[in-house]
Amino acid sequence: MFHRKIRKKPMAEINVVPYIDVMLVLLVVFMVTAPLLMQGVKVELPAAPSAPLSDQQEEPLIVSVDAKGLYYINIGKDQKSPRPLKDIKQAVAKVLRQKPTTTVLVWGDTSVDYGLVVGLMTALQGAGAQSVGLVTEPPVL
Repeated sequence: MFHRKIRKKPMAEINVVPYIDVMLVLLVVFMVTAPLLMQGVKVELPAAPSAPLSDQQEEPLIVSVDAKGLYYINIGKDQKSPRPLKDIKQAVAKVLRQKPTTTVLVWGDTSVDYGLVVGLMTALQGAGAQSVGLVTEPPVL
């Protein structure tokens, strides 16, 4: 007996199972790493050789911490006298209610405790600041 071979037409389908496997692995990786990125105080830290701020129409709100741990703010009549953190938080909240796009910057002395700067930034975010920038000096070449 003679058997005839039946020719099968080539299939033009793409096997997507490996792509689905890769997508699921990526999904798991992003689900695990996303919460780790959200921890801590939300701050935009400048790089050491930082670029200057873009030209802004509004003057930024500057809160300073000196070497003794005293807080200062660049609004009001007496900008050279220290203020308690509670008063600074209230003043920042008042300014941000009137102008929510105001940039908030922190000037911290190099010898001040890191905890004071983090506490200040947390208080500023609690007052309504969307982001808090840290001001640095350009590196000396």
